[in-house]
Amino acid sequence: MADGHTITIEQGARRVRAVHGGQVLAESDRPLVLRETGCPVRYYLPAEDVRLDLLTPSDTHTYCPFKGTASYWSLPDAADLVWSYPDPEPDVAEIKDHLCFYEVEVS
Repeated sequence: MADGHTITIEQGARRVRAVHGGQVLAESDRPLVLRETGCPVRYYLPAEDVRLDLLTPSDTHTYCPFKGTASYWSLPDAADLVWSYPDPEPDVAEIKDHLCFYEVEVS
């Protein structure tokens, strides 16, 4: 990590849901909670808890020097709604096979 930049990942204990247009896209009792300097808290959900059948892979890819290259998925009315790091950097290896949504409900 760069000086002053930290990422922590812990097992979440709360239920997390991702909903778009009234449709539940993901629901999990086992999210990973990722905290990164300068970024909002993000919840990474196991792929098995995400309705991948409703999402279409996107051509979008972004690069983070701390996490690696992200791949994105979309809905017809919501581009790049969810992302994951298929081959994350070693320091954040726990997020492999997990997906993250911009907005989630936490209960």
